[in-house]
Amino acid sequence: MKKVAGVDEVGRGSLVGPVYAAAVIFKKNIDKSKIKDSKKLSKEKRNILEKYIKKNSIWSIGSASLKEIEELNILNASLLAMKRSIKKLKIKPTITLIDGNKLPEMKDYKLKSVIRGDQKISEISAASIIAKVARDRLITNMSKKFKEYAWDKNAGYGTKEHLKAIKKFGVSRHHRKRFRPIHNMLSHK
Repeated sequence: MKKVAGVDEVGRGSLVGPVYAAAVIFKKNIDKSKIKDSKKLSKEKRNILEKYIKKNSIWSIGSASLKEIEELNILNASLLAMKRSIKKLKIKPTITLIDGNKLPEMKDYKLKSVIRGDQKISEISAASIIAKVARDRLITNMSKKFKEYAWDKNAGYGTKEHLKAIKKFGVSRHHRKRFRPIHNMLSHK
């Protein structure tokens, strides 16, 4: 039987923390009509669907750390997180459909990129939900020690409030120092 895995990453544009990727292979009984791109769902709906997807699929999460993002760049770190999520699956997929136009290098795996795959393919949408919920939990948890940046509300993205907080309180150890807004702030000191 053909085992299709969907893969997506989250946190690429964030100014803080790691990048996450998830890989999902559906079990037969899953209702694909419920699953949509994570960006089109409320936080509550994502949390409900995350539980449903995990119960009705084989799934895994991979990540690339802040250090890896700084060393490799965000694109290569995202591809590394994807590769890790695929390798962590309990079964090897027949084909792996990956959101976007870039693929990680993986010998012995059949990979295919799908532009806007998170909007077109349920397995990729499911992966985007699992990765987003997991990363949002981490960033919300990190926010408890760094309340001034309001990461629990902005997930570390460069909102006006977040950028204002960086100007006021400086850069935390979790900020991606090579990302343009932060790099520019640091180089103008």
